[in-house]
Amino acid sequence: MSKAVSVKLEDEERARLVSLAEIKQRTPHYLMREAIREYLAREEQRAGFIKEAQDAWRDFERTGKHLTLADMEAWVRKLEKTPSQPLPKWRS
Repeated sequence: MSKAVSVKLEDEERARLVSLAEIKQRTPHYLMREAIREYLAREEQRAGFIKEAQDAWRDFERTGKHLTLADMEAWVRKLEKTPSQPLPKWRS
């Protein structure tokens, strides 16, 4: 269900939005919705990346296991040749 939300824009921002909407042959409403969708997707992806990094760090602190950059680079080179390469062995 859609609900209306009010967003206060400076006069200059509103004018830019209207101008861009005319250029793109869209409504300002459409552009605002698209901007919000893109922002949400980007920020959700960023939050997921940060969570994954924090989880990996906690795992490293708990186990002491890690991969070196050289290990990962070698794995990626193998992966380019044979797509289903297993991950390299963890180091302690």
